Amino acid sequence: MAIGWTEDLSVGVDLVDQQHKIWFEKADQLFEAGKSGKAKEFIAQMLDFLDDYTKKHFSDEEKYMQSIHYPEYDKQKSLHTAFITELEKLKKEFQLSGGNILVILNANQMVVDWLTKHISSEDKKIGVFVRNMK
Repeated sequence: MAIGWTEDLSVGVDLVDQQHKIWFEKADQLFEAGKSGKAKEFIAQMLDFLDDYTKKHFSDEEKYMQSIHYPEYDKQKSLHTAFITELEKLKKEFQLSGGNILVILNANQMVVDWLTKHISSEDKKIGVFVRNMK
């Protein structure tokens, strides 16, 4: 299942939306690499990139939420921490499996679900909050 950012996932905050687009693009590249049988070293590099990018995005998003005094910051931070833990488990599972591509393909649904649900139900609230501030 390909991962795609669509306009209905727009939060309405340019920095957040641009990072979400890149996130979806990189996650899709990871899963396409798995489907096309790319070398496990390449997939490991993509996993590392996705992990690093996720941490950067969450950090940027959290700083933004703090700058606007977003009331649900603590909830968002908790959800972000939980997702980073899941990504770390995925990386470990991939390493322990000896680079089994099926680990990546099977994780696809978890990542797709989390990204789309989190953006739709949590991140969009940030945009609503910002629009109501004006």
